[in-house]
Amino acid sequence: MPGPRIALVTRRPQPEHDRDLPVLARALGEAGAEVGIVGWDDPGVDWAGFDLAMIRSTWDYTWRAEEYVAWAERCARLTRLANPADVVRWNTDKRYLGELAAAGVPTVPTAYRAPGDGDELPPTDREFVVKPTSGAGARYAARYGADERDAARAHLARLHEEGLTAMVQPYMRHIDITGERALVFVGGQFLHAIRKGAVLAPGIAYDADKVSHPDPRPWRPTDAELDVAERALAAIPGSPELLYARVDLVDGGAGGAGDAGDGGERGGGPRVMELELVEPNLFLRFHPDSLSRVTEVILKAAQ
Repeated sequence: MPGPRIALVTRRPQPEHDRDLPVLARALGEAGAEVGIVGWDDPGVDWAGFDLAMIRSTWDYTWRAEEYVAWAERCARLTRLANPADVVRWNTDKRYLGELAAAGVPTVPTAYRAPGDGDELPPTDREFVVKPTSGAGARYAARYGADERDAARAHLARLHEEGLTAMVQPYMRHIDITGERALVFVGGQFLHAIRKGAVLAPGIAYDADKVSHPDPRPWRPTDAELDVAERALAAIPGSPELLYARVDLVDGGAGGAGDAGDGGERGGGPRVMELELVEPNLFLRFHPDSLSRVTEVILKAAQ
């Protein structure tokens, strides 16, 4: 009996820095699957010919978010899409952080400025970050000092000119010390984690290229980190079945409750920076023992 046909969905041209992709393709092929590595926007792909389309490195979607979501919904009508199309629609707009916060999940405090809202920034005497609600790899993101509000307003205006909603967050200063932790879940269960350094250095322009995952290394999450990650996943609307998920956390600090202007220093413990449900790097090269579990879960989903 032939094995399942699985599409590992990427962008065109295929990104060389997706190190998970060839590893996954080889492992699935050795397990009996027929694997195709295909671009999400390739008009020649017959999605109905696959038993499962697993989104991987579609890292160009943020430039074409509406088109990308429309593709996901179309693909999901023809085959099983992982993760589901409604998850893709919800997770490609980082205004989901507001929904997580409303559900009681500790998150980085965030204010939103849509086109037409003007260029007013939340008051603060600390460093802050401006970035688009649809973005990946720190695209169009920058860190500003409290005395750099004119530069930040120009950044905000550029986002609005391109039709993008901006998010404004306090710069979580502990990230310069404790880094950012990425907790990976597969088949609803915690798989492994990595720690990475800060992405946004002072003075780096919002439109400059940035290293998405500086200095990554294996990490053993604390009980508090696992708790926050699981609470975030439990708060996703509709309780969807997720093939994979990654929860990116930073430390808030110590003390009482915080707000959007406190720099994250009040309100200690881990907070959700991002919830990656569409095309997260799984960092398999740092946890090679996880490959068999990931392969097992993918094959089960395809069957």
